[in-house]
Amino acid sequence: MNFLQFAVWGSYLTSMGSYLAGAGMASNIGLFYAMQGIVSLFMPALIGIIADRWIEAQRLLGICHGLAAAFMLGAGYYAMTAGDAVAFAPLFAMYSLSVAFYMPTIALANSVAYSALEKNGLDPVRAFPPIRVWGTVGFICAMLVCDFAGFQTGYMQFMQCAAIGFVFAVYAFTLPQCPVSGGSAKRGVVDVLGLRAFTLFRDRRMAVFFIFSMLLGVSLQITNGFANPFLTSYRDIPEYMSTFGANHANALISLSQISETLCILLIPFFMKRYGIKRVMIISMLAWVGRFGLFGLGNPGGGVWMFVLSMLIYGVAFDFFNISGSLFVNEQTDVEIRSSAQGLFMMMTNGIGATIGTLGAQAVVNHFVYNGSEGVEMIAGWQTSWLIFAAYALVVTVLFAICFRYKYDPNAARHGR
Repeated sequence: MNFLQFAVWGSYLTSMGSYLAGAGMASNIGLFYAMQGIVSLFMPALIGIIADRWIEAQRLLGICHGLAAAFMLGAGYYAMTAGDAVAFAPLFAMYSLSVAFYMPTIALANSVAYSALEKNGLDPVRAFPPIRVWGTVGFICAMLVCDFAGFQTGYMQFMQCAAIGFVFAVYAFTLPQCPVSGGSAKRGVVDVLGLRAFTLFRDRRMAVFFIFSMLLGVSLQITNGFANPFLTSYRDIPEYMSTFGANHANALISLSQISETLCILLIPFFMKRYGIKRVMIISMLAWVGRFGLFGLGNPGGGVWMFVLSMLIYGVAFDFFNISGSLFVNEQTDVEIRSSAQGLFMMMTNGIGATIGTLGAQAVVNHFVYNGSEGVEMIAGWQTSWLIFAAYALVVTVLFAICFRYKYDPNAARHGR
């Protein structure tokens, strides 16, 4: 399940920016990636409500993937038939409908996994990370296929995504059955609308956690949207035009996902030993390094900085995204678990990622896509990455001050 879930995303997520830049839509890269955040404002919560109350999560997972694949196929077919005349509006419309149904599946897949593990008497904090590793393996495999098949600058990346999506849509119906609460019992308006997950904001600790999840979510899609175009732009510099990184950006970026597979396995140890606050701070500092090293490195003599940036990405992403999901799972009742995961997705991949990608696009447009070329463009990229690093550092300091959470490792070790 996890392999296919993230192979769908990995088919285009890190390479779409280069395709859009080549198709004359460089100034709209941020809007494409922001759409993933915009739909995450409401779709994960809405689909989570449906999964909690009416349709089993594994079946809804299959339905959503089938619809997402159909619309992504439409986007790829349009790009193929339009050729050099591809227009923004129809491509963006088909893509938007696809991600509207894909984004909720991330939270749904987590709910399916947690439900299956708990039914078998397993602790999700310990058992889920080694399973989630296969999602990252799927993402890496899809990235490498896209790169070495020559898809990363063309429409075929959308076709690849659709093909994997259709396979997963069928497979999802074979996954373990998940419970639904049904609608027979008497409930208040909040319960009827499936909005009880939002009552988590009454708890100051959870409110602060969700707010900072949103602020850190700003960082999530920046490198996905702009790392590939950034690395590819070095082709225009004679000194770097023949380097591996400039010509195989996806392969270099795949080191990030390889790091992710290893860091996922560290989550049980760090969560049990240090608790969510310290784990989140570690993640935030890793984001500072992720962006800062992009701003200081190059694919020549400074390629080691790019490699180091890729390696710490696993800490930056996993220690926030997966640890945060596990924390939400621990802090919520089973009746609202899918809704709570949807709320976490809304705050991170919804509000946070939308603000982040649109803000990043404004920064990149100002410093990079302003008519500059060659060395001047690279200097603009470097300034942009350092600005992103400074933002992540400010969020880290504020989180350390504002999020008050006393963690007792002895209580956690004994399941209390």
